[in-house]
Amino acid sequence: MLRDVKVENGIIRGIEAADPRITAFKGIPFAAPPVGENRWRAPQPCPDWDGELEAYRFAPISIQDTPGIGDNIYIREWHVDPDILMDEDCLYLNVWTPAKRENEKLPVVVWYFGGGLQWGYPSEMEFDGERIARRGIVVVTVNYRLNVFGFLAHPELTKEQPDAPANFGSLDQQAGLRWVSRNIAAFGGDPDNITIAGQSAGGGSVLTQMTCPDNYPLIKKAIIHSAMIYDPYTGSCIGEPLTLAEAEKDGEEFFKFIGASNLAEARKMDALYIRDKYAEYTKTHRLMFPAMDGKICMGNPLKLYMQDKHADVPILAGNTADEFLNSIQASSKEEFFKKADELFGDRVDEFLQYVDINDAIDDRYAVVNGIECTIKSIFLHGNEQENPKKFYYYRFDADIPGWDKPGTFHSVDLWFFFETLAKCWRPFDGRYYDLARQMCNYWCNFVKTGDPNGHDCTGISMPEWNPYSKEMPYDMVFREGGPRLEKRAEKCLHSFVTEHITKELNK
Repeated sequence: MLRDVKVENGIIRGIEAADPRITAFKGIPFAAPPVGENRWRAPQPCPDWDGELEAYRFAPISIQDTPGIGDNIYIREWHVDPDILMDEDCLYLNVWTPAKRENEKLPVVVWYFGGGLQWGYPSEMEFDGERIARRGIVVVTVNYRLNVFGFLAHPELTKEQPDAPANFGSLDQQAGLRWVSRNIAAFGGDPDNITIAGQSAGGGSVLTQMTCPDNYPLIKKAIIHSAMIYDPYTGSCIGEPLTLAEAEKDGEEFFKFIGASNLAEARKMDALYIRDKYAEYTKTHRLMFPAMDGKICMGNPLKLYMQDKHADVPILAGNTADEFLNSIQASSKEEFFKKADELFGDRVDEFLQYVDINDAIDDRYAVVNGIECTIKSIFLHGNEQENPKKFYYYRFDADIPGWDKPGTFHSVDLWFFFETLAKCWRPFDGRYYDLARQMCNYWCNFVKTGDPNGHDCTGISMPEWNPYSKEMPYDMVFREGGPRLEKRAEKCLHSFVTEHITKELNK
């Protein structure tokens, strides 16, 4: 097996995974530690090391609120360890490979974790890459800076480093991708067959990387889970970046909040002090996210996609059935009609024919999954282009077991795509394991070829997954009974909202 690897900075020794046919390399540095003068700078070149680097354990997670404290669903699900190592020195990645020798040219997937760009880490237990690697893929999970450490902007930074004034977490992701391109052949991977993938803020990060022209040559396919988050009724979009000037004003306000009179002072402050002050700051101020710098963040990725400013690659994307549902909030039917008229104008009658106003729950009318509609809007636009790539849409709608009756909550599908259900506390039975195996199969087939279709381990072809298009508007629906291709009614609330989103994103 391929246990020793030589990369650009030295020799690395990996460790056998639970399946000894897979080698795991954990905690590989891909950039210099972002500490001291490197705090709030673009990732700097990684220094060489002497001897053999033992890559046996995950590196510390990025500075963030301590995981495992409290009792929300994500703490119960996977943020279980309050003693996990955390450090500002966090720019490391992990590799799982089934290769027995270098230059096997296996397909590669680069994974960006989610967590709102405020929390999260690649060592979360659902992100174990072994099951994917067993299917003949080199898996890479990349860590990156979060919250104020990853997304602070400030006039001093812009003046000091105009080529990289902000978006340090996004630049970390890009640096990890570039490292993979330069080094993955040593792990048996093919640098010319890289898929970037992510969920939630990680999927939003995929969109950011896809709409940065510098990355176009590196990206061959993209997987975007639960990340095209657009509310069709309010027009709000998670991922809508501030202007750099707006973000700089937030940075100035934060420096005042922590008592730093300038950048030099802020760089000398203790990282945990800054973390705790940021948690206090965000109770009355907005969180820090990417800002338009014209370097890596070029604008709202969804609008850029509609302007054909993106890597032109096949995409697999979808959502869970219950996550981030959108509705028109109204205390009465009269208020609902008034709001609908304001939203849709001369199309309001068409909108109303798809809405059963007697189905309102808790003053919520016309409930729709905005992520689903936004994905389909993007896909339908992509299909109108010359020589369009293929786009595959899924909806995850399994009945998730557990005393908390969680529904298909945001992120639950990760257990299935990574086929890591055995690590979960929930009482999954064989039906769910079958579904996870098939979902992982589809995912891996797409990573390999840009087409998810193929055979199950039984040798039988899995249900065919057709690309999404105007002519074939089919959803691949994943339920515990197995995957199934379904078609929504041609004229329904979802189709109306999809058209509305297209119009709004094209403004």
